Amino acid sequence: MAAARARRVLILVENLPSPFDRRVWQEATALRDHGFAVSIVCPTGKGYESRFEVIEDIHIHRYRLPVEASGALGYTLEYAAALAWSFALSCRVLFTRGFDVIHACNPPDLFAFIGIFFKALGKKFIFDHHDLGPELYEAKFGRRDFFYRVMRALERFTFRVADVSIATNESYRRIALERGRMPPDKVFVVRSGPSLERMKIVPPDESLKQTRRYLVAYLGTMGTQEGIEYLLQAARHIVFDLGRDDVHFGLVGGGTSLDAMKALAFDLGISAHVTFTGRVPDAQMLSMLNTADVCVNPDVANDMNDKSTMNKIMEYMALGKPIVQFDLTEGRYSAQQASLYARKNDAFDLAAKIVELLEDPQRRRSMGDFGRARVENELEWRYEIPKLLAAYQALWPRAEGAGRMQQGKGALRGGAAANNQQ
Repeated sequence: MAAARARRVLILVENLPSPFDRRVWQEATALRDHGFAVSIVCPTGKGYESRFEVIEDIHIHRYRLPVEASGALGYTLEYAAALAWSFALSCRVLFTRGFDVIHACNPPDLFAFIGIFFKALGKKFIFDHHDLGPELYEAKFGRRDFFYRVMRALERFTFRVADVSIATNESYRRIALERGRMPPDKVFVVRSGPSLERMKIVPPDESLKQTRRYLVAYLGTMGTQEGIEYLLQAARHIVFDLGRDDVHFGLVGGGTSLDAMKALAFDLGISAHVTFTGRVPDAQMLSMLNTADVCVNPDVANDMNDKSTMNKIMEYMALGKPIVQFDLTEGRYSAQQASLYARKNDAFDLAAKIVELLEDPQRRRSMGDFGRARVENELEWRYEIPKLLAAYQALWPRAEGAGRMQQGKGALRGGAAANNQQ
C-alpha cells in the first residue's frame, strides 16, 4: 500500500451534521493537519443543508433523514435511512477520493455493518465510542427489554469488528475492555476537550439578563436525558418559593424536546424568566455564556450520564464560568473544583446550589479561574491530538506506521505515553 493511501480517512457520523458536531470536526481537522485526506458522511441540519461541500479541504457528503426521531418507530426509520445513505455515500467516496480507514462515530451502533463490508476489501475500521447505546436506550425508554438486548448485541458486534476503539473517558474504556473484550493496546482514550480558539471570552451582553441582576445559562441538547425539566423546576423554586425575581435563565440549544420544555416553562409560570434560543450560531452562544453568572448541567443521574463526559461542562470551564450540576462520576472528574454538586435528580438542591453561588461572587471567580486553568493546562483539545494520532498508528505495524506518518511522529510518541497514563 502506498504511503498516500494510508492517509485517507472516511468519518461516518449520524447524530449531528459536520462541522456542527464539535468533536468530529476537531478530529477531522487534526487528522488533516497531520497529513490525512479526510472525508465525512453525515446528515444535513439547520445551516448545513448542502448535500456536498468542501470546507477547509475536508470533503463533506450529507444526506437528509426522513424524520427527527423521538419514539421507537422514529428511531427505526431514522437509523435505517442513515445506514442506507451512509453505505451509498461511502461507496461514492471509495470510487472518487478513496479511503483506507473508516472512522465510525456512534450512535447508532450500526456502522460496523458498513465496516465489516469494507474490511473485506482491505480497509481498517476505527470505532469512536461517543455514546453508550444500551444505556442510551434505557435512558430514553426506561426499560431493559428485547430492544435493550439488541443494543447490547450491536455494541459487542461493533467492538468485535473494530481494529481500534477510541473511548472518550476511562469509563468508556472499561466498557471496551470488559463488555467489548478488546485488547488494552487497541483502546485509546481521546477526550472531547474544548478549543480555546472557538470558546472565546468576550464582553457580556447585559440585555440578555432581561433587566434582571443575574443570568443562569445552559448549553446543550434539549432531549429526554438532559434533565431540562429539573432545571425548569429549579427555576420555578428560585423565582417563586425563594422570591428571587432578579434571576433570568438562558437556555441555548435545540432538540426533540424543545417545544415540550417551552410548554413546561409556561405551565410552571416562568416563561418570562426563561429565554429559549434554540440552536444558534457560535456568536450568540458565546454571548449568552459569557454573560452568565452561573452555568448549569442538569443531566439526569442515570447509568448513561454517569459514565459520559459532557462537552458543555468543559466549555463552561473554558469561559471561566462556575458550574452547578448533579453529582455524576465523569462530570465530577471533568469539573472538579469548578463546580458545585447537587444531590442526584433533586431540583430543589440544584436550585439551592445555584442561589448559593449567585450570592458569593468571590467564590464564583475562584471556581471560574480554576476551571479555566484546568482547560488551559490539561483539558484543551490540543492535549488530545497526540492520543488520536496514536490510535491511528496502532492500525499498522510500528515500523510501517512510523514511515507513513512522519509529520506526526513526535506527537505520536507523546500520545502513546499520555494514553498509557490514563
